[in-house]
Amino acid sequence: MKYLSDFTQEKQTALFKETGAFFAFSQQQFEEAKVEGVAYVSLFAGLIVPKSNAKKVIDGLEKINIEGVNNDLDEHGKKAIIRRELFNHECFYTGDISDCFDKLASYKITEEEIQAQYEYILKTEDVD
Repeated sequence: MKYLSDFTQEKQTALFKETGAFFAFSQQQFEEAKVEGVAYVSLFAGLIVPKSNAKKVIDGLEKINIEGVNNDLDEHGKKAIIRRELFNHECFYTGDISDCFDKLASYKITEEEIQAQYEYILKTEDVD
């Protein structure tokens, strides 16, 4: 089964290339990747963007995420996505499904839907 990143990664890479964005986690990495004379801003998680392209990157990432979520829902459906994330976050080992709430918020999947699927899987599958 695909993950959201499978639907978004290529588009994100193309956006970064188009806008001159790059990741840097140290001053040395920044120095190696920067273009002289360009003003940069740090958006999040080491993502460095030319200041003039910051809005384009933010808007582009939001659009790419929405498209990716819709593609994921179309290909897999809500129940399969909830199941994937419950197992991915090891919810059946910890007994805590809260990690899935934030992860699935952009899918417009409710906590109640996650709880119901969790309980269904517990009753119908061997999760040990």
